[in-house]
Amino acid sequence: MKVLVTGASGFIGRPLTAALADAGHQVRAAVRRARAFPDGIEVAQIGDLAGDVDWPVLLAGMDAVVHLAGIAHVGTGVPESTYERVNHLSTAALARAAATAAIKRFVFVSSIRAQSGTHADHPLSESDPPQPTEAYGRSKLAAEAAVRASGVPYTILRPVLVYGRGAKGNLASLLRLVRMPVPLPFGGLANKRSLLGVDNLIAAVRFSLETERAANETFMVSDPNSVSVAEIVAICRAAMGRQPNLLSVPPSLFAGLFALAGQQERWNRLAGSLEAPPEKLMVAGWRPVTDTTAGLTALLQAASPPKSGTASRSTP
Repeated sequence: MKVLVTGASGFIGRPLTAALADAGHQVRAAVRRARAFPDGIEVAQIGDLAGDVDWPVLLAGMDAVVHLAGIAHVGTGVPESTYERVNHLSTAALARAAATAAIKRFVFVSSIRAQSGTHADHPLSESDPPQPTEAYGRSKLAAEAAVRASGVPYTILRPVLVYGRGAKGNLASLLRLVRMPVPLPFGGLANKRSLLGVDNLIAAVRFSLETERAANETFMVSDPNSVSVAEIVAICRAAMGRQPNLLSVPPSLFAGLFALAGQQERWNRLAGSLEAPPEKLMVAGWRPVTDTTAGLTALLQAASPPKSGTASRSTP
């Protein structure tokens, strides 16, 4: 299959293009700036998604599209019109062009934020009415609607927070704290959040491209089991050969401090629950390649320097 991947140089796009090529697909990597890719991957430069992009040229000869490109969830300071133009209208234009070009499958990587805000009082499912709470999520939800309306055969994926090498954002900040040799006051946080290893997301994209059961469906994507903040800390410190070293500070005290500082939304991100089990995707036939414990362990061990005295030695 010949696959156009937009956003191919990003945190998800780069390993995805390599995985698709390794699986035997012919990949055209669409990027804003020239990047080096493994041999066999065609590189095509595109302009700013806020402007006009010649999608028919990029789609020429392709069988499928994986659309990753867009403005990331970067918090405050980005006008809603920018999210609308980049995430919604450019996706709509690409989907219409893909329908005209008779693309066989259009995989749109949306976001769980099209479904919900930072937290939810129950485990989410695809049957819940979408309730995005900010511009980013609204733009992704509008883009989903445009994809469905375009007439192109599609699969829409709503991934939760993705972790892996090079990830940024809230989880990366937590992992920096985990690496510090100090107690952390998160032992009382029993909230549950779904995470998603980048390898599991790549497996979901491949499933969407290669499986007819994924056609014209919308799926939430996550690791099979949710975890609390305390469990994340314990998993990661165990991966580094350390004890959890967690202090059980009452969550109500934390909540009050965050409220006094005007950081209620940050508290919701830290202590709120957001479970998005991938049941529908698994019923369709997708299987994760790892779970959160194994995925975080591999990530931390890959990033941690070897302990003193454990460096490998050559045999004399």
